[in-house]
Amino acid sequence: MLTSSALKLRNQLAAGEVSSREVTEHYLRRIERFASLGAFVHVEQRALQAAAAADRQFMRGPIGRLHGMPIAFKDLNEVAGMPTTYGSRAVPHLVAARDHPLVARLRAEGVVITGKTQVPEFGLSSYSENLVAAPSRNPLNPQLSSGGSSGGQAAAVAAGLLPLAPGSDGGGSVRIPAAACGLVGLKPALGRVPADVAEGYLDGFGAPKLTVTGPLGRDAKDVALLLDAMLGQDRYLPALQDGPVDALRGLRIGYSTHSPFEPVYQIRLSSDARTAFERGLRLLEHRHHVMPADLRYAPDYPETFATVWTNGLKDVAIGDESLLGTLARNYRRRSRQRSAQVSLGAATRIKQIAADFIAQWSAYDVIATPAMAHTPPPIGYYTRHDADTDYRLQCQYTPYTSMVNVAGCSAITVPVATAADGMPMSIQLISAHANEEKLLILAHQLLAEA
Repeated sequence: MLTSSALKLRNQLAAGEVSSREVTEHYLRRIERFASLGAFVHVEQRALQAAAAADRQFMRGPIGRLHGMPIAFKDLNEVAGMPTTYGSRAVPHLVAARDHPLVARLRAEGVVITGKTQVPEFGLSSYSENLVAAPSRNPLNPQLSSGGSSGGQAAAVAAGLLPLAPGSDGGGSVRIPAAACGLVGLKPALGRVPADVAEGYLDGFGAPKLTVTGPLGRDAKDVALLLDAMLGQDRYLPALQDGPVDALRGLRIGYSTHSPFEPVYQIRLSSDARTAFERGLRLLEHRHHVMPADLRYAPDYPETFATVWTNGLKDVAIGDESLLGTLARNYRRRSRQRSAQVSLGAATRIKQIAADFIAQWSAYDVIATPAMAHTPPPIGYYTRHDADTDYRLQCQYTPYTSMVNVAGCSAITVPVATAADGMPMSIQLISAHANEEKLLILAHQLLAEA
C-alpha cells in the first residue's frame, strides 16, 4: 500500500523500494475510479510508458528531486503533446507543441505526467466550473465546490489521485482550493519561482503580475518538497527538519478580519470561519506573540483590483464570443471598452496600494487572517447568477486572498479546524517580507498542534 505522504513516496522511489510504473498504475486506477469528481479533463495514455522510461533512467542515474513521481498540471499550462482548453469553448483546443516553463522545470526533476486538471474559464474564478467539462467537485462532499482556479489539482490531491500538485495563484487560486479541500496551499512571492517571471515582472500596462506558481500538498513537508523542485534547489525542505521547526518562536503575529473589499461588499464571517480563525490563533499562541493588527485599506481597492485583474482579457484571441461563459464574456467586454488611460491609471494605483499593504503588514513578522469567510459553496452557486453577482459572491467567500497577490508577497493557508458540516476550515498567514521558509515552519507547527 502506497503512503499518503508525497515526501515518503519520493523517498521510496529514490531508494528503489517501489517503481514509478507501480506508483503510476496506482494513481491511474484511482483517477479512473473517481472520475465522477471531475478533477481530470485529460488523462495521459502514455503515462505508463513515461513511468517505464523513468524506471530505466533510475537504473542509469542520476535522478531528479521528483524522479518517477506522478503529477498533473492545470489545464491552463501547456504540456507538450496534450491539448489545452484554458477552460473555454471559445478558443481552439490545440495540442501543445512545447511545455510551459513550469512543466519543463518539473520534467527536469523527473515527474511522470498523468494528465490535465479542471479549471475555471481562463482561470478567472474561485470555482472550477466551465462549459468544457464537468465541474471539479470536492472529494469531502461532492455536492460542494473544490475551489479555483486550481480546483482540479486540489480535488485530485485530496482524493488521492495525485500525491501533490503544482497550482497557480492570481488572486487566491492555490489557497482557495487548498482551504476548500483541507490541504496546505502556498502562494510564493512574485519572482520566487523563476518560471513565473520568464517574461518579466510587469503586465502590459505596468502593473505587477498577479499570478505566481505555488504548491498544494497534504502537509508542509510535501509543499516544501514541490517548491524546491519548482526552484531547482534544496532550500525549503531542509528548513523543515526538527531543529529549525522547534527554534522558531516568539514571532509577532498580527491578526485582523478586515478586508479591502469592505468598502463595496458586506464581508461577514460564518460562525465556522470565526471559530476556526480563533482556534488557529490559539494554536499560534503556544509559541508566538499574537496581537490585534489595526489595518486600514484603501477604499478604491475593489475597483482598482477588478480593472487590473481583467485587463488581459481584451487580448485573448477569441473567434465566437457567444461561446464564452457569462463571467468571461461580461468582463472581456468591459476590458475591451476600457480606455488605455484607465488601464494605465489602475496599474499605477495598484502599485501604490501594494506599497501601503506592505508598509502596514511589515509592522509584524506575520499577518494572520481567516482563509475563507465560510465553508465551500455548492456546485452552481456562482454560475446561476449574472456576472456582477457571481463576482460579488466570490469576493465574499474569498475576501482575504487577492490582496496578497497585489502586494507580491507570500502567504499560506493551513487547515486548523472542522466545521459543523464536516468540512475543513483554514487560517491564512501572510509574510510581507516574502519569507516562505517562515510560513512553512508555521504551517508545520500548526499541523502538529491541530
